Amino acid sequence: MSRLTQTLIPPTQRQPVEALNDALDLEYGDPLAKRTGFLIMLVLSAIIAISGVLADSTATVIGAMIIAPLGTPILGIALGIVTGHLSLVLRSIGWVAAGLVIVVLLGWAFTFVIADPASLESNSQILGRTSPRLLDLVAALATGTAGAFAMCRRDLSAVLPGVAISISLVPPLGVVGVCAGQGEWGAAAGALFLFLSNVFALVVAGTIVFTMSGYAREPGSSRTANRRRAYIVVSILTIVVVLPLIANTIFTVLHARWSAEIGAAAEIWLADEDRAQVDDVTWNGLVATIVVTDPDGTLPPVDDLTEALSGLPETVSVVVDVGVGDEIPVR
Repeated sequence: MSRLTQTLIPPTQRQPVEALNDALDLEYGDPLAKRTGFLIMLVLSAIIAISGVLADSTATVIGAMIIAPLGTPILGIALGIVTGHLSLVLRSIGWVAAGLVIVVLLGWAFTFVIADPASLESNSQILGRTSPRLLDLVAALATGTAGAFAMCRRDLSAVLPGVAISISLVPPLGVVGVCAGQGEWGAAAGALFLFLSNVFALVVAGTIVFTMSGYAREPGSSRTANRRRAYIVVSILTIVVVLPLIANTIFTVLHARWSAEIGAAAEIWLADEDRAQVDDVTWNGLVATIVVTDPDGTLPPVDDLTEALSGLPETVSVVVDVGVGDEIPVR
């Protein structure tokens, strides 16, 4: 091992590669027991997560994240890349894909017991997982680094439950199934992208940590050329994931800034109206809707509001909704 590796992981605390294989490869050691345990814990964690999502219960969702086993094959992908074992990579990908299908199908099945589909529109557990941002990827990278580092050391296994709480794997898949069952395909796609970005972040972080820990130079490691190709593929996939997250983050920040500007201008516009008030500013793409309550039905002319919003980009449209089925265009 390098001097840096010996500093981070003392030889007395470093896990042998056999221990990592036993922990991360579902076909190593006792395959039947591992596969059975994986599937049972996956189904239970999915049921808990979906129930917590539908009940909008953060505590319940956290409970599902603690017992969710999907992190095992994901880090198995990273170990297979570092040690050059393509079979481990492919097996681990297969288990991740199987877990994805199982959880999504369970989420879809749960939609049949939803009494009020409209309640999902204000569900914080769903809204928080349908629009991933760059910060989600940063958190996933840190989580993957912590998890892989803890796997490499004998003395840090106690922190793994805490690491599990930090990464969102099963809950987004439950949201995918629930939203797909309700026909909300855009929200389902957002939740699926959150899951995939977390998977790639864990693989990238695990690959870096396992490499720095010296497992690429283990006697059982093989095929340096294959590892290099795998690193290139992982790097490309990381870029593919990062760019949309950056774009969505920028768009979210701009939405928040424009919402504040539009809301402030609308408040000034209604300042002389005793009973009229601004309730909210909502978005549909680049169209902002100012939701206004006006019991008297005497809104002032929109010319002043149009002028106040002249600083917004030309691509942004603004309308006023007074709750009577008609929208007043502002710009």
